[in-house]
Amino acid sequence: MKIAIIGTVGVPARYGGFETLVERLVRYAQSRKQPIDQLTVYCSRQAYLERPSHYCGARLRYSSYNANGIQSIIYDCVTALDAIWRRHDRLLVLGVSGAIVFPLIRLISRARIVTNVDGIEWRRPKWKGLSRCFLKWSEWLAVRFSHEIVADNQGIADYLKETYKIQARVIAYGGDHAVRTIAEESIDASQPRGPYALALCRIEPENNVSMILEAFEDSSLPLVFVGNWNNSEFGRKLRSQYDRSPNIEMLDPIYEPAALQRIRQKASAYIHGHSAGGTNPALVEMMHVGHPILAFDCNFNRYTTEDCAAYFTTARELTDLVGKVSQHENGASMKEIANRRYRWDVIGADYFSLLQEA
Repeated sequence: MKIAIIGTVGVPARYGGFETLVERLVRYAQSRKQPIDQLTVYCSRQAYLERPSHYCGARLRYSSYNANGIQSIIYDCVTALDAIWRRHDRLLVLGVSGAIVFPLIRLISRARIVTNVDGIEWRRPKWKGLSRCFLKWSEWLAVRFSHEIVADNQGIADYLKETYKIQARVIAYGGDHAVRTIAEESIDASQPRGPYALALCRIEPENNVSMILEAFEDSSLPLVFVGNWNNSEFGRKLRSQYDRSPNIEMLDPIYEPAALQRIRQKASAYIHGHSAGGTNPALVEMMHVGHPILAFDCNFNRYTTEDCAAYFTTARELTDLVGKVSQHENGASMKEIANRRYRWDVIGADYFSLLQEA
């Protein structure tokens, strides 16, 4: 069985949740010696200065198109057709932007398509007009022409069942890779000193960034907020507004694992503002740390945390929760849930079992 993984920037993982998923699947296949004739991961040439032919036993193929933005449609279509040309038996497609090519693949090939639809992308506030219509159409194409659909959260699966009358396979994300021993790591004096609450996300309106900042401007606990503030006018405006607040420290993105883990470990609580998508990687990673979690109240976050976190819907509610943060003892529950549900050995086994069955 030959498997191709399509729809991400590639490996080694340097971008987001899907890339981490791919890297962990590749490592799982290598460690468990999965019965695969060839596992191929498609990568965006633009993202890598060095382009090895293999990574952890998987073959890498590079496309000159960008895996993000408007070019992602071409990128996904071209790489999917290349995988068919090279006679892969299974296509694991992450995201729906390339679903426009699925009807052709079904016509010319016997390959089985397994698609992770990600979140309900077309509902995100940043998409308007034709972009939103295209994403909704792509979602329909993915559901209609894939052989199997993966949802990373029961909330997404419920939406797909209600909207399209299909039964998706629920497979979440792992987060145990984010927990590592740091006792022997050198101390970085530039990093914030605890105790503090931690928020970490892409700076998008749907992640309730404004609400979190407003809640902490006069809270009893300092906030360290890590994000890509300079990537949008929205982020730059918020940074200008709150950067001088004595209670808020706004940091640029941190990608180095040890540095990120030190910041996580020293936090007193984690603030999760995501309102869209499904099972968010940053949330399950933080659940493995075992700190109290205060999450925006939506069905995705409640499914992920099994209703055991503390929840808010307004800045005032979040401020009140922060004032009582010592009373929130859900950290142990978060860690237990994470160890039971969000481990990569569990996720890897589920994915490869589905690919063999598809």
